[in-house]
Amino acid sequence: MNKEYKRERFLRREKFFRKDQMKKGIYILPNLFTTASLFAGIYAIIASIQGNFIHASIAIPISLILDGLDGRIARMTHTTSRFGVEYDSLSDLVAFGVAPAILAYSWSLAAFGKWGWLAAAMYVTCGALRLARFNVQVGVIDSRYFNGLAIPAAAIVVSSTVLLYDYLGYEGTFPHLSILLGMMALSLLMVSSIKFYSFKDLHFLTREPFMTVVLAVILLIIVLAEPQVMVFAIAAGYAISGPIWGILKLIKRMFSTGKKQPTTGGGEIKTETKTGATS
Repeated sequence: MNKEYKRERFLRREKFFRKDQMKKGIYILPNLFTTASLFAGIYAIIASIQGNFIHASIAIPISLILDGLDGRIARMTHTTSRFGVEYDSLSDLVAFGVAPAILAYSWSLAAFGKWGWLAAAMYVTCGALRLARFNVQVGVIDSRYFNGLAIPAAAIVVSSTVLLYDYLGYEGTFPHLSILLGMMALSLLMVSSIKFYSFKDLHFLTREPFMTVVLAVILLIIVLAEPQVMVFAIAAGYAISGPIWGILKLIKRMFSTGKKQPTTGGGEIKTETKTGATS
């Protein structure tokens, strides 16, 4: 009896500690870029606490660039893994959720007391919900569109606002109500069902018309000439593009419905007139 019990216990232990894919190791190169992105986010948090708002605002876009590279490198080198996906999501929550929230709180929201930290907490919570929803919707919704504002885009809106403030010649904090309302708006956009264009159907390695290259060069020159203004304009424009697109689609649908009803009615009148003439 005792031997049978020990045998069952041993089998349960073997099942519990069954070897998984992690025993084979993880891919180093893409995860190094993810780690670098995480480090940039942590630096942004520390810089915000120390009052170095400009350094924090620059660290967040750097984190975004590194975050974009890790996925592309993983796909190019065929080193994608479930571990990398989960690690990337955790890194995104720190770099694009916690870091912008602490930056906004230290730079502006602290002046609003409990409403300030609640707005920062709302941003982080909605960002976490946005990432969780994105992970479970991969392969379910059209990859050309994001369901809600992507958390990196929301983070760039926050950091570019601070950079624009410095570009305009101001220094220190900016305790203004617009920042509080803006953080709440970004939070709601992240968890909304509003569609945003993902740019995933653009192929930069394929042949394009010559004028496309010229326009890309002109846009690059403009961005390099006034980076603070252009980054803010692009980020804010993208954040409001979803609601504007949704409103335009709703108006188009309303007009389409309105046009169909008179047409149907006119067809009925014609039929009745023709029947009357025949009689």
